[in-house]
Amino acid sequence: MTRPRATPATPEADAAGVQATAHTSGAEAADGPTAAQGTTPALTPPAELRRRLTELLDGAARAWLDQALDEASAHPGAHGPISVWELRLAEAGRRCGPVHADAARVLILHTAHADADALTRVYFQGTADERRAVLHALPHLLTGPDALPLIEDALRTNDTRLVAAALGPYGARHLDAHAWRHAVLKCLFTGVGLDHVADLARRARGDGELARMLGDYAEERTAAGRPVPEDLRRVLALTESAATPAHGTDDPHGKES
Repeated sequence: MTRPRATPATPEADAAGVQATAHTSGAEAADGPTAAQGTTPALTPPAELRRRLTELLDGAARAWLDQALDEASAHPGAHGPISVWELRLAEAGRRCGPVHADAARVLILHTAHADADALTRVYFQGTADERRAVLHALPHLLTGPDALPLIEDALRTNDTRLVAAALGPYGARHLDAHAWRHAVLKCLFTGVGLDHVADLARRARGDGELARMLGDYAEERTAAGRPVPEDLRRVLALTESAATPAHGTDDPHGKES
């Protein structure tokens, strides 16, 4: 069976218009993800996201965004078959431009206090761009695992922009060890840079099962005369460092039984 070709992940798609976010700190750089995450709406507090987006938009786009956020604030949650703020999600690309649409959609979802049901509806009824914005919005809106099915759905796709967005802070927190390991392998298969994987260093640290999977994949590529991705070498080195004890019962890092 011919597999669909994955959509290439690009800095423009994942930056979502917030091109001047704060530089990554030394601690963040040492822990793995760097600039790619520093420009992602999932990692930018909504107030900062709005400030930076307002600086980048022209007058007409700023006026539209202000109105859309006012509507979301005045009519949060769900109202009838579709809320006015949901309609604005579909307009964001045309009104703010495709480069800034992710950030605008994340702000609308956050201002509307979209819950898991609303996020699920928007995700499954929306375009790929709207789905990506939902994934970026998750860490700003939900603390529990209610939206984990959206992460799992995104990881089943061949859209590398969705795969990258699924592995942000929400996915890092709630994917179990088995699913997370396979997501890392999928990144290597499809060319998604591992800088997009939130909390990579902590979750990979001391993970012998991940090391085994990476080693098997490296051997397959070598046997086929294909190069081993540098990202694979990097995460394999992380697995060889000492494991950090888990804190709390909701830490999904662990070995498979």
